[in-house]
Amino acid sequence: MKIIIVENELYLAQSIASKLVENGFETEIFSSIKEAMNSNGDVYLLSTNLPGQSTSPLITKFKEKIIILMVSYINNDTVGEPLKLGAKDYIVKPFMIEELLRKIEHYQEYQDLKKKTQLYHEYMANLLKEIKVDFDMDKLTYPLVIQTNYQRLIDKLVFEFAHQKEKLLTFVPLGDKDWKEKIENADEKSLLYITEIHVLKKADREKLLALLKDHDFILCSTSELETEFPSITLNTDSKLYDQNEILTIDDYVKFIVNSFQYKFPDTELSKKLGISRKSLWEKRKKYGLFKKK
Repeated sequence: MKIIIVENELYLAQSIASKLVENGFETEIFSSIKEAMNSNGDVYLLSTNLPGQSTSPLITKFKEKIIILMVSYINNDTVGEPLKLGAKDYIVKPFMIEELLRKIEHYQEYQDLKKKTQLYHEYMANLLKEIKVDFDMDKLTYPLVIQTNYQRLIDKLVFEFAHQKEKLLTFVPLGDKDWKEKIENADEKSLLYITEIHVLKKADREKLLALLKDHDFILCSTSELETEFPSITLNTDSKLYDQNEILTIDDYVKFIVNSFQYKFPDTELSKKLGISRKSLWEKRKKYGLFKKK
């Protein structure tokens, strides 16, 4: 990790750099904002006591990096405004190197977590992109039991809802042995998303529903479920084929034709399905899936 030190007091900058190098960091020192604008670091230690210089351009340019302000005193100019612009934290001079290292470690973990969260969000969005959800998110309330013929439809609904409403989710697949602990230890502000209720025996289902009375949740069930909680049914005719689900041959062919008829010409599509063009035409007629011109 490379740390950029922007400090016009050379002795102080060299002292900080020396201690950071001892702890395994690469450092580079700049005495002015103008010089540091062309730098490339992971962390920026930025002095707010640079006579005649504004820290705003550097903070604005590198706000996605970890910027820690080094301040001699705390006021709106040295701390308040820079934090609004994108600086992550501040430390008051003189400071112990251990205190600085703790801040750097904390924000590095935070940045890594943000990247992982973004990766998982993009992966889930790509995984579920072919699934169409025709439901008004503003009408979604909880606690709620959703009965469906396809769990991924509800996956898409719940993940989109949580993203739009900036709601923290706790995923509880009931196939996991520790599902009770997950529910009991969940953050009070989080929304539980519960799946796989079909794996529970009747007694465990009753325990689950009793436990959920004190929580906000959305429970997805692929079979009928008797419950006192509000319940809706959301089904789809376009079920995705995956390794966890066995579709009928008709359902599979219908899905493939519906999903890929605009991506491949009929000759290639029929070949991929292992049927003749005539058979493909007959199936189009059967399912009402003719191409729109």
